[in-house]
Amino acid sequence: MATGKEKNTKSPMTLLIVLMAGLFLAILNQTLLNVAMPHLMTEFGVSATTIQWLTTGYMLVNGVLIPLSAFLITRFGQRSLFLVAMFCFTLGTLVCGIAPNFSVMLIGRLIQAVGGGILQPLVMTTILLIFPPESRGKGMGIFGLAMMFAPAVGPTLSGWIIEHYTWRIMFYGLVPVGAIVIIVAFFIFKNLVEPQKIKLDTLGAILSIVGFASLLYGVSEAGSDGWTDPVVLSTVVIGVIAIVAFVIQQLRHDDPMLDFRVFKYDIFSLSSVINIIITVALYTGMFLLPIYLQNLVGFTALQSGLLLLPGAIVMLIMSPISGILFDKFGPRPLAIIGLLVTVVTTYQYTQLTIDTPYTHIMLIYSIRAFGMSLLMMPVMTAGMNQLPARLNSHGTAMSNTLRQISG
Repeated sequence: MATGKEKNTKSPMTLLIVLMAGLFLAILNQTLLNVAMPHLMTEFGVSATTIQWLTTGYMLVNGVLIPLSAFLITRFGQRSLFLVAMFCFTLGTLVCGIAPNFSVMLIGRLIQAVGGGILQPLVMTTILLIFPPESRGKGMGIFGLAMMFAPAVGPTLSGWIIEHYTWRIMFYGLVPVGAIVIIVAFFIFKNLVEPQKIKLDTLGAILSIVGFASLLYGVSEAGSDGWTDPVVLSTVVIGVIAIVAFVIQQLRHDDPMLDFRVFKYDIFSLSSVINIIITVALYTGMFLLPIYLQNLVGFTALQSGLLLLPGAIVMLIMSPISGILFDKFGPRPLAIIGLLVTVVTTYQYTQLTIDTPYTHIMLIYSIRAFGMSLLMMPVMTAGMNQLPARLNSHGTAMSNTLRQISG
């Protein structure tokens, strides 16, 4: 066990680059697709409700796998799991690229989601093992590049591709990069902790799958059908009941699949609440702003994407810097400044009209990106640092599950 760890810690940055490349592809793919939805509706001749299943299906598979990730990491080890996740993501991306119809495209998305759902908690857990608490801010700052820069740059890149090329390029372009990540990881990635032959908590797994899948489906459909829709109400209620039963069952279990005792640690609990708020703020800005720019103001996909580019660049620069600042000054000053900036700039969004100048919107978005880059990774790192090492995988699974639901 020690040998594997020594091999990795001699060149943690090389391993970190490979992990980040894989995670970056998975997150980038999600925002690339959002901008392409109208073109896919025309290409496959389907309605807005049908095409939305490309996002809903992906989210449901993610929502099912993320709570199971702590068990999967312990049972199969980081190396095997990363290779399988990247293979699934790359295969699914290829299927999406060559898809002749909507059904094949949806199958490709679901295969992608198997990889994407495992990658986020797996990469985060691995970073916690590579970096000791005193230098963890730097590692999590680099992790923030994928978590924040990838979704921020996605609309710009997809707007440019759609305006000049076919939408299929968005998938074809990711396949060779995914293949390279798999090959490099095969040779340099060793297990940091040896796999353990633990049994799957079958009842817990069933309650988790039913609970999170039902809740995520109900919440996602509420946006189009309304909260009073019978299907929305019933799935949300079933989801909540199953999740409550899952929490009770896990708290009583001697070896829980997802350990809710992580919430006994006050800083982790506080960081989880703040991260839910930040995730909601981040996604609303990224999804609603392009709709406002294209549907109300009349900009093209490329113009609206270019408006978001400076904010993406700010996140690219600030994510590793905020990690270094965290190691030096701790989370409190970063969190206070970041929250103040985020609150003020989010309020400015409520004052937008169809006559608001392009440069003014760009400036608000960029300043808001600066505030969020001070918040997301430092706050999450502070929460994870409070947990003992044995709860790292449970903490990352919990953190990613909450982010998935809030997103």
